[in-house]
Parts: sequence; structure tokens; C-alpha cells
Amino acid sequence: MKDDELRAGLVHRLTEAGQLRTDRWRAAAEAVPRHKFLRSGFFERVPGPGPTWWRPVLPDDDTWLERCYRDDSLVTQVAGTIVPADVRGEICRAPTSSSTMPGLVLRMLEELQVADGHRVLEVGTGTGYSTALLCHRLGADRVTSVDVDPDVVTRARVALGACGYAPELVVGDGLAGYAPSAPYDRTIAACGILEVSGDWIEQTRPGGRILATVSGWLYASELACLTVGEGVARGCFLGGRISFMLARPHQPPPLGCLPDMRSADEKPARLTAREVLDDWTARFVAQLAVPRAQHFTLKGEDGSDEQVLLDVADGAWVALRQDGGRSLVRQGGPARLWDAVEEHVRRWRADGSPPLERFSITVGPGGQRITWPTTR
Repeated sequence: MKDDELRAGLVHRLTEAGQLRTDRWRAAAEAVPRHKFLRSGFFERVPGPGPTWWRPVLPDDDTWLERCYRDDSLVTQVAGTIVPADVRGEICRAPTSSSTMPGLVLRMLEELQVADGHRVLEVGTGTGYSTALLCHRLGADRVTSVDVDPDVVTRARVALGACGYAPELVVGDGLAGYAPSAPYDRTIAACGILEVSGDWIEQTRPGGRILATVSGWLYASELACLTVGEGVARGCFLGGRISFMLARPHQPPPLGCLPDMRSADEKPARLTAREVLDDWTARFVAQLAVPRAQHFTLKGEDGSDEQVLLDVADGAWVALRQDGGRSLVRQGGPARLWDAVEEHVRRWRADGSPPLERFSITVGPGGQRITWPTTR
């Protein structure tokens, strides 16, 4: 099947699924060939237990073109520098760049609510596919896109040029925005962030919108839409359990040497690890309580799994395990992380367990504040 037929099929599926709702963005999706932004190939996950392994899928693969037009996210770089053409066989490294699933890209662009004449700052150029969609909708002279990785920007520039687009592409820290081309009417981030950048607020016109995925080191995240005022931005979450790779400056520190987790007595926990960590909204609430904690699993002395939370910066830690029908917790370090988690989740439940779509986010000189509606 030819690429234009595959592209038309993707647009039809997204429209039928309600993920693509507006004529102007439908026209952009019909016009922009996604495969041209994947000429360097992508990685596919190797099935199997344990750590994730990846293998390359290159343009000479019989399935490459058809898979470019599935509504899938495709990993395009691992370990910060390695692209599919660099690998023969398989590799076990963390993804560091990708082409986001088209349905999500287009949903976010529709939520941005651009109008003719708007100037847009895009944080995270990636392959350049979303940049191209913005160029088609607004004109390349209205689009500035920033990415921290010069090789990523170079590949995106080539692909955009091949499609006839020449937006302003900048190598730099997207969390700082790009002041020389400010102010912007809209700012959109194609990466996860811990906090909405004050620079974005400063560089976005009052009344403008910022769209970004707010996440944390427990990796519960949600798409936030904020309206900019004078030095402050306020908004809400849009729902959908959206997840992006964290911006590189916001990624967690290495775990390093683990503390002695046998040095504290066990006590019954009011909440199990499963109740908190397996529920998306509860995990988001827990993340608000312990924003610098990371989660991982260890084998206990009896061979059972222990769920661990660790704040590398101050050394506070939690180890949870199941003993029959009981949940037991050990805590150490300068703070009691699980006590804080239980208190936050208890209050959220007492307020009726509101979904993330009812949470509010405010960002200003005092920092970022996320709240949910209370019943008191």
C-alpha cells in the first residue's frame, strides 16, 4: 500500500475514534507524511520478561512503512545518542527520544486552540512530525521549536525541509523557552515535566495557553492546560492518562548505594502498595506527597517482592511487603515517606476520590500548586 493511502487510513481511523475532530487539523494530518520523519528507523520492543530490550526497524524492513502509519508511539533514540541504524541485533538501554502516537499529538494540538496568526513555542522537537503539523496549520514563520539534542534537531531539520517546511529550530534547554522570539500565543511541551516553567509563563502572552504533561518520579502524569495571566498561570487537567518521557533536566538522579533497609522495625500499613501504586490517580496523589521519591522493586530475604520508595537527596526510604493478608512497612531516614503518602491519599479519599480532571494547577512566583476539590 502507498504512503498516501496509509496516511488517509490513519486519518480516517482517528476521525472515527473521535481523536481527530476539527477540519483544519484533519487537513494537516492528511498533508504531513509521518514516514518522512522516521527515515532513520525506530526501535521495537523485544518480547520477554525482565529488562526491556530493543531491536531496530529500518526503512528496508517490509513492515516499516505500514507501521509508520499506526497510531503508535515509536522509540527513535536510546541512551541519549543511539539511533536504530547504530544497532545490529538488540540493545538494552533506556529510550530518550520518540515519535509520539499521532492520535495524541493531534489531540494536544486541538486542545491548544490555535487561531490564524498565532505564534507557537514547541518544547521538544523530536522527529519534527508535530512541528510539521503546526507549520501546515499556522505557517512555518509562526513556529519556534526547541530541543536540547543537536542531533535530534539536525534530523528534524532535514525531514522538515524535505516536506517544504522551514520553522525556527533551536538547540537549547526547552525548559527555558526561547526568549528571542517571544512573546508566544501558545506554548506546548512534547515531554513530561515536574513543574511548569516560569520562563514559559513569562514568554507567553497574557490570555495565552500552555499545554504540558505534568509528571513526577512515580511516573503518574496528566496533561495540564493553563491560561496565562500577569506572572501567573492557572488551569486544570484534561484527563486521559497521558505519559511522556521526562525532560532530561527533570529526570531522577541515579539510585546509587541503597540504604540499609533492615535497620527499621516493621509495622502494619494502612494502605497497601497495590492500592496506591496500581491506581493512576492515587499514585498521582502520592507523588504530590513525596515528589522526590522514586519507586522500584527488590527481592526480600524470603524471596518475596518488596516495593521501595527512595528519596535519593535526603535518604528517606520506605519498604513495603505483603505477609499473607497484611501489608507491612518499614521506613527510615529523616522523613516518613509512607506516612505522608497515606495522609495524602486518605484526604483525597475523604473528599470523594475526585478524578484528575477535577484537579487544579496554579503556577506563579510561589511555585507550583496542585489541588483537588474538597468536601469540607
